[in-house]
Parts: sequence; structure tokens; C-alpha cells
Amino acid sequence: MQKKSKAKRILIAVGIVVAVLVCGFIWYVNDYYRADDVALAAASDANGAADGVEVRELAGGDLAFVPEDATVGLIFYPGGKVQPEAYAPLMERCAQQGVLCVLVKPLFNLAILDMDAAAGIQEQFPEIGTWLIAGHSLGGVVASDYLSRHSGEFAGIVFLASYPDADLADYGGKALSLIGTVDGVVDRGKYEAANQKLPADAAELAITGGNHAYFGNYGEQAGDGVATITHEEQQAQTVDAIMAMI
Repeated sequence: MQKKSKAKRILIAVGIVVAVLVCGFIWYVNDYYRADDVALAAASDANGAADGVEVRELAGGDLAFVPEDATVGLIFYPGGKVQPEAYAPLMERCAQQGVLCVLVKPLFNLAILDMDAAAGIQEQFPEIGTWLIAGHSLGGVVASDYLSRHSGEFAGIVFLASYPDADLADYGGKALSLIGTVDGVVDRGKYEAANQKLPADAAELAITGGNHAYFGNYGEQAGDGVATITHEEQQAQTVDAIMAMI
């Protein structure tokens, strides 16, 4: 009887621990930054007729921003714990310049849990001859990992307030890093150290007055600096820099 009682107590204790962990995980993944109304409108194709960009929901739920006669494509990983639709305005701006953009929607809004989210996207757009991969914050870290395992498939990588985790020093494509001058989220020490993992000819652009959050449209981020430019201005400079590398 004592052994059975002890075993029962152990099972109850284990059950409590598991329940606490599950509840904690549920709370964690539901505590994320939401896309604002501007971003939700861009993601819903509200401006499609006016700007010539069609928004398509792909089979896996990813969003494609498709301009007419595109030959260059970009796959984008969102920042950690940010609703992917928050990057719809940036994707729309880039698509308006003729680049087909695919915004991946990783599991639980955490790219780190869905590192191969880009897999299979290129095959859905056989008309695209050149592909880039990009990501914001944690999304850029994950994009670098994906690129390290599929380097021959991409002509370039773009980091927005981010840096590589994988060693890309021998990568033969182009690399571009953009960071706001008042970004209060990125660890500058890690950022500078990680740049050693980029190709020697990698380009960097410091966006004057830009912060961490304004690459997307999800409000202010905890710990971030106060931007002195608008979302629109920061994203316009970002698109200009991407177009210059194509």
C-alpha cells in the first residue's frame, strides 16, 4: 500500500509539473506583438487594385505579395513573438518595386520553432529566377541558418536589426545588414561580433533615427529606442537598400 501511495504521489507531482509547464508555454506563445490596422489592411489585399500587388495565401498559410511580371523573389522570416502580418506593409512596398515577397508564418510566431518554414516556397513560383532570403531580429538569425543549408538557392540575404548565427563567411552571394541608429533591442556587442560571420564584401546601412520595431507595424517594443522617423520612412529606406543589392 505504501509503495502504491508513493507512486500515486509521484504521478500527481509529475502531472502538476507538466500542467504548469504547459500553461506557461501557452501563456508565453500568446504574449506576442500584434499587427496594427495598417498592417492588417496590407495583408488583406485591401490596396491590391490600386498598387498592382496581389496578396495570396499559400497552402501552408504563408502570404505572398505578387506583382506583375516579377523575376526576383524574397522569402521573409518575421521577428520572434511578432504576428507575421505586421510585416505586410514592408512586403507590400517591396512588391511595388517588382519583387515577389513571401512572408512565412512560423509556428507560434517563433521562427526558431519552424526553421525550415521557407522550404517548398520557391517551387510554387517557377517563374522566379532569383531569390533572396531575409529576416527581422530572431527571424534573421533563422534565415541565416536556412541559408547555410541551402546557399545555392539564394543570391543574397538581408538582415533587419539582426545578425547571422551560422557562419556565412564563405557564402558567395550578397549580404546586407540594416539597423536603426536608436535600436535599443539588439545587443551591439553580439551584433558586431557576428558580423565576422558575414562575407567580406557584406554591406551595412545604419538608418538614422530608425529603431528596432519600425521595420514592422506592431507598435512599440519593450526596451527599444524612440524612433525619430516614421514606419513609412524606415521601411522606404529598407526597400531602397534591398533594391540596390539586386
